[in-house]
Formats: sequence, C-alpha cells, structure tokens
Amino acid sequence: MRVEHFNVIVVGAGLSGIGAACHLKMECPQKSFVILEGRDVMGGTWDLFRYPGVRSDSDMYTLGYRFRPWRDPKAIADGPSILSYIRDTAVEYGVDKAIRYNYRVTRACWSSNDAGRGDAGTRGHGDPRWTLEVETGPDKKPIQLTCDFLYLCTGYYDYENGYLPDWPNVERFRGTIVHPQKWPAQLDYANKRIVVIGSGATAITLVPSIAERAKHVTMLQRSPSYVVMRPSEDKVANLLRRCLPDHSAYGLTRWKNVMLTSLFYNLARKRPELFKWMVARGVRKHIGEQYESKHFTPPYNPWDQRLCIAPDADFFAAIRQGRVSLVTDHIETFTEEGLLLKSGQHLEADIIVTATGLVLKLISGMQLVVDGTPFDLPKTLVYKGMMFSDVPNLAFAIGYTNASWTLKCDLTSEYVCRLLNHMDNHGFAVCAPRVNDPDIGEEPVIDFTSGYVARALHMLPRQGTKTPWRLHQNYMKDLKMMRYGRVDDGTMEFKAAPGTDRA
Repeated sequence: MRVEHFNVIVVGAGLSGIGAACHLKMECPQKSFVILEGRDVMGGTWDLFRYPGVRSDSDMYTLGYRFRPWRDPKAIADGPSILSYIRDTAVEYGVDKAIRYNYRVTRACWSSNDAGRGDAGTRGHGDPRWTLEVETGPDKKPIQLTCDFLYLCTGYYDYENGYLPDWPNVERFRGTIVHPQKWPAQLDYANKRIVVIGSGATAITLVPSIAERAKHVTMLQRSPSYVVMRPSEDKVANLLRRCLPDHSAYGLTRWKNVMLTSLFYNLARKRPELFKWMVARGVRKHIGEQYESKHFTPPYNPWDQRLCIAPDADFFAAIRQGRVSLVTDHIETFTEEGLLLKSGQHLEADIIVTATGLVLKLISGMQLVVDGTPFDLPKTLVYKGMMFSDVPNLAFAIGYTNASWTLKCDLTSEYVCRLLNHMDNHGFAVCAPRVNDPDIGEEPVIDFTSGYVARALHMLPRQGTKTPWRLHQNYMKDLKMMRYGRVDDGTMEFKAAPGTDRA
C-alpha cells in the first residue's frame, strides 16, 4: 500500500490551523502540506460554539491575523463574523483546497530511521518521518499519512464535551438542561425562566443575549469574576481606516491594542488593589443603585483568572433594566422545578444553562510515539511555547492567557517557517529541543487559577525557569525571541538524514 507523504501536515482547520497554512504558503512555498480536520467544516471554536451572542473577548485587531486586516467596524466581533473572516482568509490564500475534512488523527509515530517511501518517491530509504494513523469519513476508515514535520493546531480543549460538575439529583429537574458547547439549534427560550450557572466569559456573553427574549435570567455564580466594559467599536481604528491604507491602519491599531493590553495587564499584576478599585468603579457606574459588591468582588487578584468583557456594557444594562438577576451561592441540589441553594433559596427555572467551563485537552488527545516510546506529556518541558523537549519535528500552536490567541499563534507559525527554511538551507532533516542546562527548574505550565486549568495541570507539560523554556505570556518578549532571535540558539539540536554527508 502506497502511503501519501507531505513535507508538513497541519492538524486542525480552526483559527490557528488556517493561519499556519497561510504562513506556509507565503513563507515556505516549496513545501507540500495538507490540513487534516476531524470535523466536516473549518472554523474550529468559531463553528462549534453556536450559543446566543457568541463572540470574542479579544479585539479583532489582535485576534485577527497579522497578514490580513480586519475591516469590520466592530472590534469585538460576534462568532459568525469571526467564522466568515477565517473562511474568507482560507479562500483568499488558497489554503481551503488543502483541507481534508473528517480526517481525525488518532496516533502519530516518529521514526528516526523510517524504512518506508513516500507516494511521490522523493524520500530516501531510512528517512526520519512522522507516520499518522487517521480515521476518515463517517465509517472511520483507517489510513496512514506520513510527513517530515507535524504542526498541531488543535486548540486546547475537548471538542466533544464541556465540563459538568457532579451535582446532586440532576435527573430530578423536569426542565431542559443545556451546555453552551452543545447549544440546540431549535431551543425555544422565549418567555422562559432561565438559570445560567457560571460566571466566566461564556456566562457574561450569553446572559445579556438570552435576556432579550427570556422571561427572566438568573446568573448563579459560586464566586464572581472581574467584568469590565469595553466599546464594541474602536473609534481610533475606524478613523485610521478612513485615513490610511488597510494594512497601515490595521498595523497601527494592532500595535496600539497590544500596548494597551500590556499596560493594563502589568497594572493589574503590579498594583492589584488599584486595579480592583478601577474595575469596581466602572461596574458601579454602569449598574447604579443595583450594585452589590459581593456579586462583583472575586476572592482572587485580577488576572489570576482571565478578565471578562462586557461590550458596550450590555451585561450591566441587562441587570440595571431588571432582566437579569445575580445570585452568589452554592448548589445544594437540583429539584423538580429548579435549584435549591446552600442558603436555602430556591431558584425556579424552565431551562438551566451549565456555563461551567471547558475540559482542557492538548493535542486533541492523540497518542504520540517517538522511536517506539510513548510520549508522556507531563514529563516534558515546553520550548518557546511551541515545541516539546526531545520531540523531533513537531510544533503546536497555543495562544496567550492574558492577550489575544492569535498574537502567539502568528508568532509560532512564523517561527515554524523560519525553522523549516533554516533546516533546508543547512541540509538538516531533524530538529529537536534539548534540555542541556542542568540549572533549569520546572514549574506549572500555566500560572492561572481558573477551574479548567486547575483540573488539568497534572496532565499538562511543564515550563522551565529560564528562557527558552519559560512561557513569558508577553508578546514583546516573544516577538524578540521568535521573530528576530536565532533559530540555532544552542538549545535546538539539528541532524541530517541518515546516509547523507552531514549525518
């Protein structure tokens, strides 16, 4: 059986996967590549999540790709607009033709001395490569594909199921229970009593949207989040777009927003009490007499968890107008008519929405094997936030926790292209980051207290105490390291293919 071979295989056709493919097309035009998508459509998160009001918490001048301007007047965009942007980008750069839908990668095995040959016959006997086991189509027909370099753009959470706590007597509830990750298209919530469990970004997004048609919405939270108002339109960006060419206006706005985000993040971390006061002042301004500090005062410091955005203060307006109530309490049990809380209060509901978070799942749960040894994710260190220690010819795309996802993914794709071109220019076939500094310590890979992170830390790789093994969560530092830093930095080990003069 002939096995089809590619220089690069990109796994995932979401925001980061489409961006990765565009970078490959622009910066490595000599490379053959394919995008494998486990679902039957592109878009990833922005196609999967279809609950009312779904949108981004990040502005589109930083969530958008560096190479393709965002032209819509709204900076905080809704899900369908973001999905259209991804699809239009794929078509404009011609990478939509490289996508193979319903191709789910279950296992990837690296061999440093593979005995197979590629479909085109251009690969020599014994060349190092990845062999992917893939389930295809509705009948999950198994096939194999091989590649020189594997780029995982699979996101960070389980696409199949969201997180659900183990509440008592859930089955007693006679109404409808919905998780936002699997929102039913035909759900009729008009004039219904709705309880939304959760206080994160999804709840803050969902609540004002459904409140427009619901009889009443109660947001039940165990503890509050920091919620800040942000205009949905960027007046400076719209002004620049009227005065300058698209790319110039987009670039300037992008840098403006990067700097502002960094400024407010650093203020929050260095002067948390001042930042708390600023947030509380903003909430009081928008809610007025209905402000109760217990509903808006989290027990943690700003950016210990991600801040939530209320575009144009929509969340606060829904509370002020009486369409939304906040309850800060714990669930004692589900009842036939709703929820009994620890305080004794009973919340009646026709629909309960469990906006309780995601299940963290790196590399889409696929099995990795390196020269016959199963890959153990928690025993590795993350190199430059994009590769795993001792794993050859593999990169992954993951975004920031304190800024837009695409800022880091764009840098990662640029670096992957630089790495591939460096290997070609010097006759290398293999690259792998090695921990060669005995003074490198280990720390959790994410310094975040969010529930979805805490639940999964034991399954995640680690970060080191020094660069390039440390995750800065800082765009400026990563920009210097990844766009302008050396590829042959003393940590990356390069090798030629077996049997060549450089081997």
